[in-house]
Amino acid sequence: MKAVVQSCPGAADTLSLGDMPIPEPGPGQLRLRVRAAGVNRADVMQREGHYPPPPGASAILGLEVAGEIDAIGAGVTGFVPGERIAALVSGGGYAEFALVSASLAMRLPAGMGFVEAASLPEAWMTAWLNLRELGDLHVGQRVLIHAGASGVGAAAIQLARLSGATVLTTAGSDEKCAFCESLGASLAINYRTTDVAGAVRAAGKVDLILDPVGGATLGPNLACLNQDGKLVLIAFMAGRSTELDLGQLLMKRLTVIGSTLRNRDPVTKARLAARVQDTVIPAIVAGDARATVDRTFPLAEVAAAHRYLESNQNRGKVVLTVAAASTV
Repeated sequence: MKAVVQSCPGAADTLSLGDMPIPEPGPGQLRLRVRAAGVNRADVMQREGHYPPPPGASAILGLEVAGEIDAIGAGVTGFVPGERIAALVSGGGYAEFALVSASLAMRLPAGMGFVEAASLPEAWMTAWLNLRELGDLHVGQRVLIHAGASGVGAAAIQLARLSGATVLTTAGSDEKCAFCESLGASLAINYRTTDVAGAVRAAGKVDLILDPVGGATLGPNLACLNQDGKLVLIAFMAGRSTELDLGQLLMKRLTVIGSTLRNRDPVTKARLAARVQDTVIPAIVAGDARATVDRTFPLAEVAAAHRYLESNQNRGKVVLTVAAASTV
């Protein structure tokens, strides 16, 4: 099969298309004929050598896929070859075939395309985990979502709106801010031209912050939280270290939570996949939410897809498309 291979850790030009053996499904697994695969910041970090795959996972990049079931492993029931699904994977998504845990497979409704479906698992499962479960977001609360025009940010804005929360967000251009407002943000702040902490305090402090930025923004973020507020840190695009006034944590009784999805246990991932299947996909079908795909690239243009994501031009998800492949 054709799959993305990497010559060595480094820049996007270390990625190319090569030949790899077609994987065989083990117990509890499905083999998927991949039609589309989402591109994520975690893929970039793995490509650079900063985010190795967990033990037993494929070394091929790619954490979310959509396509048709091609083969079924031992012990799997309830699925048939040819069925259309999307799924989160621990690796291996940038290929013509990928192995999927049956417990993470999400059936696609009629009319939902593979590109749209491939944009859902990582972003929406991340949003659900960190907003609804760790953040305990509920009706009437206020939430600040940084990087609102990213794939996760776009999902988080919509999930927070569907949860009955008031959504504030940040983005790096006026165009991205308008995109965030179209998803349901009541206030979108251009962080390049506006003092974010000042704007949030003027609008009203928040109960929860979803932060993929980290670095020096952590201190100002804490100043934006209400008493007993929570901050969930899911990445550190602005750096992994900073100075922090611990007095804010103590006096305001704040909670700071570090969170990743990839190394979660299978039961947690299966629960999150079920939430997307039972709640998010029906909301998209009903028109109450939408998949946000900014741009697609053929699998052979994976390096260009990574460069585009790293340029921060995207509003929503970047997705790779995979041509039909033969098992011969």
